[in-house]
Amino acid sequence: MSATVATPQKNRDVAAALSRRRRRTDTVIRGLCIAATVLGLLFLISILLTLLLRGLGGISLNVFTQPTRPPGSGGGLLNPIIGSLIQVALATAIGTPIGMLAGTYLAEYARGSRLGGVVRFVSDILLSAPSILIGLFVYQILVLPFGGFSGWAGVAALAIIVIPVVIRTTEDMLSLLPNTLRESVIGLGAPKWKMVVLVGWRAAASGIVTGVLLAVARIAGETAPLLFTSLGNLNWSVNLAQPMASLPVTIYSYAGSPFEDWVSLAWAGALITTLSVLILNILARSVLSAKR
Repeated sequence: MSATVATPQKNRDVAAALSRRRRRTDTVIRGLCIAATVLGLLFLISILLTLLLRGLGGISLNVFTQPTRPPGSGGGLLNPIIGSLIQVALATAIGTPIGMLAGTYLAEYARGSRLGGVVRFVSDILLSAPSILIGLFVYQILVLPFGGFSGWAGVAALAIIVIPVVIRTTEDMLSLLPNTLRESVIGLGAPKWKMVVLVGWRAAASGIVTGVLLAVARIAGETAPLLFTSLGNLNWSVNLAQPMASLPVTIYSYAGSPFEDWVSLAWAGALITTLSVLILNILARSVLSAKR
């Protein structure tokens, strides 16, 4: 009789000890997670505060209305800003359709195929490849053979960075669509390409747009590939066949100079780039949230 009573009591004691141990473990893990989050936020806040304090001091009307000039001449960042806008816009316009079509192929036509696996593998490599390697690749095929740096080479390098991001986003968004939706459209007699274009793309539009905006945010701050392609230009030029200025390369060049006005412009350019990327990320999340 005593053994029968002791067994449930022993089981309750074991369960209580196990519960206490789990609570202690949960408390420790939660504390570590909170500490890591606070540490990361502290670094982020310190970076943003430094950028605001140093960058706001260099913001003036000249930054947006005057091109780059020699030190002490009251120059601005007009030509790097325009150069970055041109190169990013063209790279997005070139990379987005390619990425959408490739992602659509992987999601709708290449499921389980060997070619689809190869395309997906190459896309994943490009997605994780250092951007400087892409710059070196474009340098070998578009800069050396044509005898000089150019805006088109910079556009090509940035477009290559855009493509895998859009491929992954398009494939993932289309893969989330229920098969019943596809079957119902095809059952009505519509060809598959109409199902993809008129139904699939529309249903996945918010996710695809989010991927495009994230790709733009990524290439907006790229410096390494542009150093090997468009290089930069201290003079006003919108000729894509010639070296073209860009904001990241100008920041890189000015930040290490011994001239205070150039360093101030570098901080101002860094602030403009950061705010632009921040706005694009907020816009991407807003677009995604609005469709949910």
